[in-house]
Amino acid sequence: MELAYYSDYAVRLVNTEEPARGKDTLTSVEAVRDLFGGNQSAARRATDADVTRFRSVRARLRSVFEAADGGDETLAVDLLNSLLLEFPVSPQISGHDFRDDDGRPLWHMHLADHPSNATAGYAAIAAMGLAFHLTEYGVDRLGLCEASPCRNAYLDTSTNRSRRYCSDRCATRANVAAYRARKRLEADRPERTGRAADSAQPTTASGERRSEPRGR
Repeated sequence: MELAYYSDYAVRLVNTEEPARGKDTLTSVEAVRDLFGGNQSAARRATDADVTRFRSVRARLRSVFEAADGGDETLAVDLLNSLLLEFPVSPQISGHDFRDDDGRPLWHMHLADHPSNATAGYAAIAAMGLAFHLTEYGVDRLGLCEASPCRNAYLDTSTNRSRRYCSDRCATRANVAAYRARKRLEADRPERTGRAADSAQPTTASGERRSEPRGR
């Protein structure tokens, strides 16, 4: 399993909340367990107490994305380092579940956590995965969706560092909104031009438009 895979843990957790919309799906132990995906052995460790702990880690991970999105590289790194210190992992070489054509193990790096609870295990993997992504691709590859009011987190893996939205849906919505705004501006322009021309006409003392003399 590639280490970059683990960075998705951070994105999944951060995006369980949409502050601008007042939405939060992290409200039960079942929601916590769903975040682990196929790692069911880790998910089974989750208890009701992990709901509150997960929310705390979520806020700290969102702060990393906010700092990166705001261009504060040093703050993003400092916040992430604090998570790495609090939730350590042990890198290990693993060959389970992956075999080549000859049946030999496909050796790869694996992050082994030694948690006291489900939150500690998840936070360790999420922080380490995000750290690998940051050091490999750069702080500016951590972003928050520009489609208001979404602000979901995303990891930019585009070749030209051009990603601005968390999903195709948000990109489409933003493009449609921009197109409609341009159309409204174009529709308003002739009306404003007409009003400006009218205001330029000379008026009488009573404020009525003065007729220009006809040419002879």
